[in-house]
Amino acid sequence: MEVLPINQQHLEYQNQKRYYIPISSEALSQENSIMVLSKKLEEEIRAAKRTHLSCGEVLLPCGLLQKISEDILNVADSELCGVRGCTLYLLFEGEEDCRRLSTVKLDPTTPSTFELYLTFKQANGGWGFLPQFLKKITGGGTVVISMEYELTKKKLYRPFSH
Repeated sequence: MEVLPINQQHLEYQNQKRYYIPISSEALSQENSIMVLSKKLEEEIRAAKRTHLSCGEVLLPCGLLQKISEDILNVADSELCGVRGCTLYLLFEGEEDCRRLSTVKLDPTTPSTFELYLTFKQANGGWGFLPQFLKKITGGGTVVISMEYELTKKKLYRPFSH
């Protein structure tokens, strides 16, 4: 067995926080994994706010990102490489269209064994004057995300059976 030193390419992956989430079932507890993944989802939504959503503010229901993160980790439990083998696609379903916000490879050093498509949905009503009020304050549009979301899994392999 040959021991290879860590090369610069490996360090570059760790510095590109936009594409790498250090989640490992061995290293982190379930609560810490949920927290790390929730933070990453928040960062991706912030990045997509101006580029893909073209708005000044994005409003999320309290606890939504934590619930989604827990669901992602539960889905990944039954996979070959766990959450490390996941490529996550963030989508937003608005009133007029469905757009891709971001693609996140949870661990670039592990081959993708499955894909998850997370679709956030725009809230239709129930907020009354709040979005109009915030639109005037922020000077841009306000996107209100619903508590409803869709998480779809696509396996990238076929299990071998005898």
